[in-house]
Amino acid sequence: MYNKFDLTGRTALVTGGAAGLGSGMAKALSMAGCQVALLDFSPTVQETAQVMQKETGNPVYGIQGDLTDRADLERAYRQCVELLGGKLTILLNNAGGAYTAPIEEYRLDKWDWLLELNLTAMFEMSRLAIKDMRKEGYGKIINIASMLAFFGGTHSFAYAASKGGVVQLTKALSNEVAGEGITVNVIAPGYMNTKLNTFMDEDFRDRINQRLPGKRWGEPEDLGGPAVFLASSASDYISAVTIPVDGGYMAK
Repeated sequence: MYNKFDLTGRTALVTGGAAGLGSGMAKALSMAGCQVALLDFSPTVQETAQVMQKETGNPVYGIQGDLTDRADLERAYRQCVELLGGKLTILLNNAGGAYTAPIEEYRLDKWDWLLELNLTAMFEMSRLAIKDMRKEGYGKIINIASMLAFFGGTHSFAYAASKGGVVQLTKALSNEVAGEGITVNVIAPGYMNTKLNTFMDEDFRDRINQRLPGKRWGEPEDLGGPAVFLASSASDYISAVTIPVDGGYMAK
């Protein structure tokens, strides 16, 4: 049974893999035996890949690309797949951004940017990956949402809309390909200690901690196990599911 979690021989593309949650999940995939390509806007992505490869002992590649530029997205995708030997088994759509402002001050260009990055790029990456996965008759697509897939949040209009859209997009993609050996699922992280959340003040963090049974925020490593599970053969009969990784936040 435990061999089903072994990713030896599998290939993975992780968007937003240069830091934070993406890096934590990518490292877990690599440690499970997977070859990994990190696609990120950050110029540090190649350095991250080199460090990760030394730590895990498995091939890790770093490609810089802008997922809000549709031509560059396709260029970067194809470059990653080429580095992975021309085959893609796992796509982990993690890249995303955030922006908050009161409704009267909310910038429409920020709305457009967030929807493009958080949702449209995820759709296009999935569409490209499905073409390649269909050739193999097997694949795993893992999309990253958030707690705002369930809640509306405050001043997070485009973010909440995009993350709710991730869940519905996942269901639609699953309906399209689940019968072909390709599963599509969602991980919805809870409150995590990443740079994306550094703007939150101590009062807000205290209120969140009061609702968390363990009184702690999550770390990128906390997503590693769920990512490996959804990327492995152990989850072959699971599709269109959203798994909250929230430390029990939603139960209270």
